[in-house]
Parts: sequence; C-alpha cells; structure tokens
Amino acid sequence: MDRSIESRVNHEVENWLRWITQWRPATHRGRARLCRQCFGSPIIASAGLAVDVPHVVQHALSMRMKIVIDASVDEYTELNLPRLAHELNLSERRESAQAYRPAEGLDPEFRGLDLDPQPAADAPYLFTFSELADQQLPAGQSPPPPVAESDSAKSDSAEHEHEHEHSAPAPSDPLPPLSPAEKQALKAEMQLADEFATRVGLRVCAQLTQRRPRLLTAIAQFVEPQVQALLVDLGSTLDSPLWPRNP
Repeated sequence: MDRSIESRVNHEVENWLRWITQWRPATHRGRARLCRQCFGSPIIASAGLAVDVPHVVQHALSMRMKIVIDASVDEYTELNLPRLAHELNLSERRESAQAYRPAEGLDPEFRGLDLDPQPAADAPYLFTFSELADQQLPAGQSPPPPVAESDSAKSDSAEHEHEHEHSAPAPSDPLPPLSPAEKQALKAEMQLADEFATRVGLRVCAQLTQRRPRLLTAIAQFVEPQVQALLVDLGSTLDSPLWPRNP
C-alpha cells in the first residue's frame, strides 16, 4: 500500500505543479466563510502551505490529496467491507437519478467549493445551482440517456442492466429498513473505513513532507510575485487622510 500511495501522491503533486504555473489571482469576490477542507488541514500543514498562501492554491493541493485518499478507501471498501460497499453503491444509484449534478466532473481545484457565491443583501438570486441540484426527476421520468454507444456495447449494457434490475431497488424506491444486526455490522464497517482513511491520510502527509521543498519553490516562483504585485497595486490606489493632498 505504501508504494501505491507514494506513486499516487507523486502523480497528483506533479499535476498540481503543472497547474500552479497557470494560476492567476482571482478578481472576483472571495468566499465569505472558511473552507472546511483547508482550514487547519494536516495535509496543508505537511505541505508547508498553511501560512501566507492563497486559499485557491491550498485548495487545489488539498483536493488532489483527497482524490488519493478516497481512491485508496474505495478500493479497501470494495475488497474488505461488502456491506458498506453495497450501501454506498445504492446511494450512488439514487444520486445518479438526480436531474442536475453541477458538482460532477469538476477539476480538483473546484471540488468542495460552494456551488454559488454569497448573495448580496439587496440582490437575492432568482435560483441557485444548489437548488437545481436538490431537485429530483419527476416520478416515472428516467435520467438523460448516456452518450451513444456501439451496437455491441449497447447489447452488453442491456444484458448487464437486466441482470441487476431485480438485485437492487430503483432509484425512486425507498430503501428497505436495516435490522438492528445489519445496522451494527454497517457501523462496524464504517469505523474500519474511517480508521483506514486515517492511516492513508497519515501516509499522504508523510509523502507531502518529503516533497515540501518542491512545493515551496513553486510557491516562491509562481505565487509570491503575483501576490506582491497585487499588494503594490493596492498600496498605490489607497488614500489615507493622513497623507498630504495636492491643492
């Protein structure tokens, strides 16, 4: 597992290093509250990015490391925790029936962020992406069809769906209640998954600590000059009542 995590962390770090060469400071209004993924994150601290680094830069690395952790936990769950894997698959089926999924398919640096900016007090939104995402398909309506496939792929897919159509409830059907024993077993598997995620997270932090010099070099080369330029520009436009004024 250590070698797999090392290779995955290295891959995502390389992706982040390529991304940061194209980073530019945002000109729109920033978030109004702290990011749960980044504030106090041991991943950000291990990378050396906890102080004087823009949140967007932190978030891009944090979410890439989350990809590594989630992939490892998913593999562990599929191999060792069948009940939890089954429940997660059912949940995924139900989510896939949503009419609109704006958070799906985003690049890592945009995942985990608010779907909508904070509205101004005097200008509420007519609708938001979050509201659209919460809407379910009308009863009896199917999700949008997938991308066109070849005839052989369609037949294989149809056979696969026919095999499983009776093994799992339809997305609109309520899930059957779990017995006390099933709830206890599921709770135990969830605890095992959490413990495994913690172990993977510690290994990810250790790998980031080893790569900290490269990360800090990239910050000094591509981020700090732009931040300093913003500060200089801001200082040139500020006006203080203590400064002498031209007549």
